[in-house]
Amino acid sequence: MPSTDTSTSQLDRLASLEPGPFPVLSLYLNLQPNERGRDQFDPFLRKELNERLRTYPRSGPERQSLEDDAEKIRDYVTRLDGSLNGLALFASSGAGLFEAIPLSAPIETNRLYVDTRPHLYPLARLLEQYPRYLALVADTHSARIFVFAANAVVKTEEIENEKTKHHKQGGWSQARYQRHTENFHLLHAKEVVDAVDRIVREEGLDKILIAGDEVIVPLLREQLPKHLNEKVIDILKLDIRTGEHEVLSATLEALRQKDAETDRERVEALLGAYRGNGLATVGTENVRQAFELGQVDELMMTANAEAAEADQELIRLASNTSARVRFIEDATLLESVGGVGAFLRFKL
Repeated sequence: MPSTDTSTSQLDRLASLEPGPFPVLSLYLNLQPNERGRDQFDPFLRKELNERLRTYPRSGPERQSLEDDAEKIRDYVTRLDGSLNGLALFASSGAGLFEAIPLSAPIETNRLYVDTRPHLYPLARLLEQYPRYLALVADTHSARIFVFAANAVVKTEEIENEKTKHHKQGGWSQARYQRHTENFHLLHAKEVVDAVDRIVREEGLDKILIAGDEVIVPLLREQLPKHLNEKVIDILKLDIRTGEHEVLSATLEALRQKDAETDRERVEALLGAYRGNGLATVGTENVRQAFELGQVDELMMTANAEAAEADQELIRLASNTSARVRFIEDATLLESVGGVGAFLRFKL
């Protein structure tokens, strides 16, 4: 199953496609079963594909391309893994395009678009909702490290050291044993931090969440170098035996809460920079012009399920210029500037 990095590469590739003579079909399916365990997307797929086909002349090459797309899609969905929660698929037989992105992350609503270019807003939105990050769950002798992406685990690693036994003697013997235990815990924390550092570097991660007890967490924080400490999003209380799915759910919720808390700060910084004639601009047209000049470093836009065509174009431009995209959940924060703003790399 594609990771976030793979899906991001696919999004970038799709964003670079130029309009051609053949229509491009963009399909988003919710693959989660209903309460009876049955797929819910099949009626939508049959109805929407047939209705879109009817809008093209029977003898035209565009109609033939879409009919070929529909046949390939119907065949593809019959072979999907039942564990999937979502599917993003882009096809244009006439242009030689068939790009399927199976997902563990759920897609809330079935949608079908036919246009001259791939419709990428829902995919970009989903990749931001389910980012790639590291989660560490530890105690004083063991640790479990996860890399999550697109609502799935893509890497795991475990560390297990000898568990210290309770020592009942008192006096000097007890003091020596206490020092031995503390040294043991410290060595364990150092080993865990080294493993985290290596995985963060190998995987190119910028978000870390830590969970553990009141003994190991302070030791871990003390051992974290500055470049790792800056990536720590939150500290959670999870038992070392917490199941993988529960770790994913808890850490993802913590990420979203932190994002919501920082959205207001980020928007205020954007508006402040814009008011002061700094490295920021606002409004759809101003942001589009900044993209054309290669100025945009980070695009900020209100999360909107029914994205306008202008929003689609900004997503495409962001992908083509390696600009970051941040969706703001609270629509009121960017309301005064039309729901769109951008931090700039430079000013002209």
